[in-house]
Amino acid sequence: RHILHADLDASYAAVEQLDNPDLRGKPVLVGGTSGRQRSGGHGFVRSPRVRRPFGNAHENAVRLCPQGIIVRPRFQRYRELSKQVMDIFRSFTPLVEPLSLDEAYLDITERVQADNRAPLRWALRLKSQVSLETGLTVSVGAATSKSVAKIASDIRKPDGLVVVEPGDERAFLEPLGRDRYGVLAKDAEKLGGSGRDRNVGQLAQQTKEWHTRQFGKSASASRPRPWVRTGTK
Repeated sequence: RHILHADLDASYAAVEQLDNPDLRGKPVLVGGTSGRQRSGGHGFVRSPRVRRPFGNAHENAVRLCPQGIIVRPRFQRYRELSKQVMDIFRSFTPLVEPLSLDEAYLDITERVQADNRAPLRWALRLKSQVSLETGLTVSVGAATSKSVAKIASDIRKPDGLVVVEPGDERAFLEPLGRDRYGVLAKDAEKLGGSGRDRNVGQLAQQTKEWHTRQFGKSASASRPRPWVRTGTK
């Protein structure tokens, strides 16, 4: 299979900068109340001083980016642009699996097989079309599975593109830190600071029984989700 994971970069903050030119090039935190007043909720940050856009608990976002301009969220506007982006995705393939307002999986296997174009060309075309039609940037990972494509899309944010060729999955995953492979903070605490477990390759060498002891029965579970053909634009 040929799978893309497409993820808009700091989408809420990016939309605010798109709609308000005065915010462009400035650190923006979406959440709480406008201005510089701090409050609860979630923060979505886009800042030239922060290494990469991110979503975080509001209080953590403020701590990491204290100079940020806080903007109230406009979810109706985000939903409008989300629909536009998802329509673009569906113009590429009917096999689209949205994960949230700003990210989705696309199965482009039929497209690749039909015209013999490499996934890289489809990914570049997707990024270009999203940017042209919405003004937003999207990071894309291409791989033979959803999980690898999702990790790949996160490697070079913002506006990134990483293609993992068939057969290169192990070489791509093994050097990555455990945080890249969905090991949550509470699970990382169980692993401790042992060098034996510091990257994906070393974790992969452990037995299924070891993972079950560390993380519970769900560690060895597999619950694939079926693709649903949603139609094209």
